[in-house]
Amino acid sequence: VQLQASGGGLVQPGGSLRLSCTASGIIFSIYAMGWYRQVPGKQRELVAAVTGGGSTSYADSVKGRFTISRDNAKNTVYLQMNSLKSEDTAVYYCSYGVLKGSDYVPFGSWGQGTQLTVSS
Repeated sequence: VQLQASGGGLVQPGGSLRLSCTASGIIFSIYAMGWYRQVPGKQRELVAAVTGGGSTSYADSVKGRFTISRDNAKNTVYLQMNSLKSEDTAVYYCSYGVLKGSDYVPFGSWGQGTQLTVSS
């Protein structure tokens, strides 16, 4: 399984950016996909998840600002990030997994991640 995340960069507070993650080696459409982020010294946290059918869930810290979506024909999941804040600065990783009840559970294949820095 390979997960190739891209689209990170340096953005000013209040700006927008879209991350992409293309998966290979899996039957993409049957899995839920998630975006995580991690800053040095802290645990990786789930930001957003989307099921194979398109149902979405978000961390409280990004609700109303971030939108997760997927294109099953392109094996790609996206994270549109608006109204960015300095606290969104992190390395962002995508993952594939399943829903257990209402919880997204990743399989633990992360790829290299992409760095987002929000700073003026």
